[in-house]
Amino acid sequence: MKMFNSFTPMEITVLIVFVFYLMFNIDTPEMIAEIVETPIGLLSIMVMIMYLFFYGNPIIAIMFIFVAYELLKRSALVTGRKALMDYTPSQSKKNIQMKAMNPPKEKTLEEEMVEKMAPIGKSEMIDLVETGFKPVATKTPGASKL
Repeated sequence: MKMFNSFTPMEITVLIVFVFYLMFNIDTPEMIAEIVETPIGLLSIMVMIMYLFFYGNPIIAIMFIFVAYELLKRSALVTGRKALMDYTPSQSKKNIQMKAMNPPKEKTLEEEMVEKMAPIGKSEMIDLVETGFKPVATKTPGASKL
């Protein structure tokens, strides 16, 4: 009883509200849940925890940590973030699915024949043969020079 004498009436009221919130499964309103899920909402919860530890009663600060955890958990159920996290596959599962959808490429018949018939860089060097043949082109007026 001596411990409760150090509490102010406001602190006792806050403690009772925290206990009721933790004991009963009270749904978080959607508007509050959306605010809590934002980075500013998370930051404000952290600031309130720090404030309670430095300037308030430590018992209320510890209770508020549990309340904040439950608030975040219940807000995730309301906004659907929990379902999104549960049913979104991890990157390793995505990689396995992509490998299954994209089997390794096999060479086509065309690629095999080109490799067999025209091996670039694998054939012998070309020898120029000297012959006495000299091609003669006739004059073609009006044609362009190539």
